[in-house]
Amino acid sequence: MSPRKRLSPTERRAQLLGVAAQLFAAHPYDDVLMEHVAERAGVSRALLYQHFPSKRDLFAALYRQVAEQLLDKTRLDPADTLVEQLTEGLDAHITYFAENRNTVLAANRLLAGDPLIQTIVTDELDALRERLLGVLPLADDATRLTVSGILKSWLVFVQILCVDWLTQPTCTRAELRDVSIGALLGAIRPLLGEDPAPDWPR
Repeated sequence: MSPRKRLSPTERRAQLLGVAAQLFAAHPYDDVLMEHVAERAGVSRALLYQHFPSKRDLFAALYRQVAEQLLDKTRLDPADTLVEQLTEGLDAHITYFAENRNTVLAANRLLAGDPLIQTIVTDELDALRERLLGVLPLADDATRLTVSGILKSWLVFVQILCVDWLTQPTCTRAELRDVSIGALLGAIRPLLGEDPAPDWPR
């Protein structure tokens, strides 16, 4: 038997998060035990607890990593049209949600009242809102403030819509995305001097 490779703390943490990602995606939150993570990772439970004191801490670290990765995939560039940017960002989120249903439902349903988990969710939504504000043609500070409030509400709307879709998929991914885009365009068009998506049907 070959000796087990020693990993640096950073490498070990990344390995444990990778194992956790697989288990939380495959099983409901309550069914994932810390000993399962340790066993799958080939480490002792003591070592696992050195990195993550509890299952909740492990899940929170995983979900923060997920939020950062999704933000990286949400490319907002003024050189592209608003619809192109929204499509790319929503497709990335919806694809992750569909492929990691148990993880998303745990964060947005089972752990909805957990302050740490909800801070992670809120931080991602706030970052998305700021990025959108940066690419919209806003005439003045008053318009920016109004649109900022609309974006905050829209992001929560999309979050709820997607989570509900995971529990009862009544439409396709493309339809879910297009409903979300249409809702935002309908809400902000009256406030902008120029139509951000002239080719999108009203």
